Amino acid sequence: MFATGPEDERHYYQLSVSPFTTGGVTTGQLVTIADVTEQEAYRRRLEEKTEQLEALNRVVRHDIRNDMAVIRGWAETLPPHVDDSGQEALDRVLRKSEHVIELTETAREFVESLSGEQTPDLGATDLRRHLETELEAVRETHPDAECRLDGDIPTVSVQGNEMLSSVFRNLLENAVRHNDSDSPEVTVEAIEDADTVRVRVADNGPGVPDDEKERIFGKGEKGLDSPGSGIGLYLVHTLTQQFGGDVRVEDNDPRGAVFVVELPKADPAETTATA
Repeated sequence: MFATGPEDERHYYQLSVSPFTTGGVTTGQLVTIADVTEQEAYRRRLEEKTEQLEALNRVVRHDIRNDMAVIRGWAETLPPHVDDSGQEALDRVLRKSEHVIELTETAREFVESLSGEQTPDLGATDLRRHLETELEAVRETHPDAECRLDGDIPTVSVQGNEMLSSVFRNLLENAVRHNDSDSPEVTVEAIEDADTVRVRVADNGPGVPDDEKERIFGKGEKGLDSPGSGIGLYLVHTLTQQFGGDVRVEDNDPRGAVFVVELPKADPAETTATA
């Protein structure tokens, strides 16, 4: 490959040579020059994204993980100084601290899988545990919003890992944060089919225009630069694909949006990766 022109207007070319032979004797050469400027620009963009992911990985693993370990350490010294009325709050702080520390390790695996360094470790994952945990979390964080469960959550394992929590957390937070209603309402429903489970997160917000229904997940060429709700929905889309599933958005009735996550059931013979 060679380049021509100044840096900001540089064009890249791929040179290939194919010899002509007659009776085992080279009689000439075919020289082909192809303009690969677009491919090179794309490669450079990928390199830049990889560097950004590596930087994010370092922040998550080092800064956030270390700070949470300090928070957990100090919180563990508090039980003798907390009365019965504050014990439940302290227990929640300890549980959430441990959960964040666990997530930093899973986030590392996620970032490495995006950069092509390794394949994410998938296994049988308890759907109910992740969904109930994130529902309770969004209720605590947004007490003014009504978050309800329609029916029971099936007792079933799906293919995934601990990052399944991030899928539900981002969808629930998105349903509340981007809701323009005076009384935000979020309804969650889990439907079990023969080979899959569909989780529907419906809200009474502004909805998603038809021309944004694909782009809002950052699908295609835009990726992390997509419009809409930012990296959260891009993460949802990327994780569900890694789990072998899919996510889409539909119109709610009479208003709002319904985000539908479809996940494959785990093989019953599969070793359970997450409790």
